Amino acid sequence: MRLMPATIILCAALLGGCDQTRTADARPATARSEHVDSLVPREEALRLFRQGLEEPESLNGGARSRDALVRDFVGALEARDTAALRAMLMTKAEYGWLYYPTNPQGLPPYDLSPALYWFMIEGRSAQGLTQALAERGGQPLRLVGYSCYAGFSQEGVNRVYGPCLVRRRQAPGDTVSERLFGPILERGGRYKFVSYANQL
Repeated sequence: MRLMPATIILCAALLGGCDQTRTADARPATARSEHVDSLVPREEALRLFRQGLEEPESLNGGARSRDALVRDFVGALEARDTAALRAMLMTKAEYGWLYYPTNPQGLPPYDLSPALYWFMIEGRSAQGLTQALAERGGQPLRLVGYSCYAGFSQEGVNRVYGPCLVRRRQAPGDTVSERLFGPILERGGRYKFVSYANQL
């Protein structure tokens, strides 16, 4: 058995890798049912996904600069402030109305359905946040700086930055770089995290 090609592409390109021992047949029933949605025409699948989600005019919350978003993230992680951390994260409505329509993973040749793609983003993000809180939460991170590779990806009016590495000081003269979060979304002068998938 093997992972489905779209899953492999998504995990490698955006979410930082997957457990290669997990096969398509071994995935939870929810994930298998989400994959069936990919057989539905894209516009219909998106219409169904958006049901019950109020269309946002722009990103709500987040920060007015990328630097501020990263600083706020580090501060919230140090304080174990889960409410603040969730407020910096792209919501399901923002995903369905503002992010998915122009994201390459939802377009040919990948054609991931909105439900499946959200299922994967949300799952990896929840896992990443749990790891970050367990391993870095509640302690001073001593932020030195951060960097995002390869500039940004222009997706319609969206700009997506990442992967990004946070540089922090462990001890005098000892600086470590870590991927503590996933891509950063910029739209209309607001910045939020797409996910908290990381490499801890």
